[in-house]
Amino acid sequence: MRTTVFLGGGRITAALLAGLRRSKYRGPLLVHDHHLENLRQIRRLYGASTERDLHRAVEKAGILVIAVRPSSVSGLLCEIGQIGHPVIAVSLAAGIQLASLRNALGPRVRWARAMPSPACRSGHGLTALVFDRGFPAAGKREVKALFARVGPVLEIPERKFDAFTVTYSCSHGYHALATLANQAEKLGLDRRTALTAAAHALADGIVAWREGSIRLEALLREAATPGGIASATQEAARRAGYPRAVAAGLAAGMKQSRKNAKLA
Repeated sequence: MRTTVFLGGGRITAALLAGLRRSKYRGPLLVHDHHLENLRQIRRLYGASTERDLHRAVEKAGILVIAVRPSSVSGLLCEIGQIGHPVIAVSLAAGIQLASLRNALGPRVRWARAMPSPACRSGHGLTALVFDRGFPAAGKREVKALFARVGPVLEIPERKFDAFTVTYSCSHGYHALATLANQAEKLGLDRRTALTAAAHALADGIVAWREGSIRLEALLREAATPGGIASATQEAARRAGYPRAVAAGLAAGMKQSRKNAKLA
């Protein structure tokens, strides 16, 4: 198995390493980062190899995962320069398109984009993938197999990538969980009970939809009987602007994605 090299030892790299370790992935993993403390943590927690020297790390890469912030991608690619051996490069940088990446490291590099979820640390991640034109079929299988170790994988067109990115984030669920639990506490529930009830409302109901065969619209009707408590709750949330708040959040995410694209 070829060595997978992560450039950047931050949160998403840590989540991927945790998920890969959990899945008992045996392929060689190496992480480059400028921060010694990040590398110490990675060795201690995940058992991955580390390398402070960027060029030595790149030389070992079969799959090169660009796991830095969008604002740092351009500088990192310039620092790497031309790569002389065949490499699959996978960018995790939100908003930066393949057109801005494909010529950055030379003709021997084939590019893909991936958007993995931090939930991959528990094996419940979801990763979207898009591959550049001419990407070899064997390479696609290799990249898909890597991310499939930490959860389901979707291959989608690049024109849909930003919309996927702003929609799939676990932050939606965490924010909803925190908001619902906080309001339940104000109604008199203790923190533990409030979180348990809110988590059931959000997670367990969604799992029931995912694992069942009943359409979402039917489940909504079933859960909110006319004249009942759930129906009154949903209608009040709608009148208070819940759909508008979600729309505004997604629009802001799309706007930020377009800003990221201009960084390349």
